[in-house]
Amino acid sequence: MTSVIERLSGDGPKFSIEFFPPRDTADEAVLWKAVRELEPYDPAYMSITYGAGGSSRDGTIRSIARVATETTLVPMAHLTAVNHSVAELRNVIGWYASVGVRNILALRGDPPGDVYGEWVPHPEGLTYAEELVQLVRELGDFCVGVSAYTYGHPRSPDLETDTKYLVRKLRAGADFAIAQLFHDAEDFLRLRDRVAATGCDIPVLPGVMPLTTMRTLQTTIKLSGAPAPRKLLDRLEPLADDPKAFRAAGIDVTTELCERLIGEGVPSLHFYTFNRSKATREVIARLGLVPARA
Repeated sequence: MTSVIERLSGDGPKFSIEFFPPRDTADEAVLWKAVRELEPYDPAYMSITYGAGGSSRDGTIRSIARVATETTLVPMAHLTAVNHSVAELRNVIGWYASVGVRNILALRGDPPGDVYGEWVPHPEGLTYAEELVQLVRELGDFCVGVSAYTYGHPRSPDLETDTKYLVRKLRAGADFAIAQLFHDAEDFLRLRDRVAATGCDIPVLPGVMPLTTMRTLQTTIKLSGAPAPRKLLDRLEPLADDPKAFRAAGIDVTTELCERLIGEGVPSLHFYTFNRSKATREVIARLGLVPARA
């Protein structure tokens, strides 16, 4: 099984895709329709999220196992430390290894029920993401990723402190980082520059969500932790009552964002898909990232 960092090497920009685990049979059908539609586009890797407190752990493991055994995609599994003892984390890492998964995104995770709530570690668990990175590294030949926050983690007092802790995570054994959502390419590029200024050359990848509806715009604002710039709102909010026009403008905005990032040399774009494929396929086609066989 190829590692994420191996897939990111070579010429030309790449892209990856992220899904969330299905809650029921209907969700599973939607997920696998999207997986099969995106598989011919040869993403660098695909990932499946892991619910707060391990709430979707079984679905994540089952879906990742199916990707590893039934598709040509390179899978990356998410793992969080929320509500897990070290023994439980060791078991989950072992399960991933047993189904052939070599790539893990190691996350501390958000407090269940309130992403801005007080973090309470499991009494027999871990407190920091860097500890989880170290644990994964100890248990096998894994390629490990971590998260980054373009505007700083909600609990960081300032960007300087946030950058310090991000670099600590990276130097604990991570191979790459994926940035949470952001509104402007310049915001991400400043994050990349802050990391590079510390002497750390581990790649930081931008997370992108195609803006197809007012809901996705609102989700981007919420998950980024920062207000959207006025120029973006002025472009999209007048179209709120015209879904077709909003979607067309949103795809334009997303494509322009990605073009700017590629122009600045990012090695790969990480797309959040909402378990759908159409918008992502449209954007990557506009960017010229579609392989000849797709």
